[in-house]
Amino acid sequence: MGGENMDYFTIGQRIRALRKEKKLSQEQLAEKVWISTTHMSHIENGSTKLSLPVLVDLAAALGVSTNEILSGQGKESRGEDYAQVKEILDGCTEKQLRILTEIVRSAKAALDKYQ
Repeated sequence: MGGENMDYFTIGQRIRALRKEKKLSQEQLAEKVWISTTHMSHIENGSTKLSLPVLVDLAAALGVSTNEILSGQGKESRGEDYAQVKEILDGCTEKQLRILTEIVRSAKAALDKYQ
């Protein structure tokens, strides 16, 4: 993925949308990633190239993957996953729902432990 092929405006718009979702001002996000508010503004409007260290810091500050910032992928597929799980759970009895909740809780604990 060469720099000349990057759409910095679209990436900046994704960053702006994610920042607004987190209810952060440009100044607040800039402080979190140790850049100036002016630089943050330039990143969001696509008038400057985004460096890799700043991209990584922004992703961490926004609680998303760098892939979500660069490609916009992540949130949409996660929403689809939630919808599929909800569809399964909606078809469960109360007893099945309690059992599945315990299974998911145990599976998540194991994933956290071994990752």
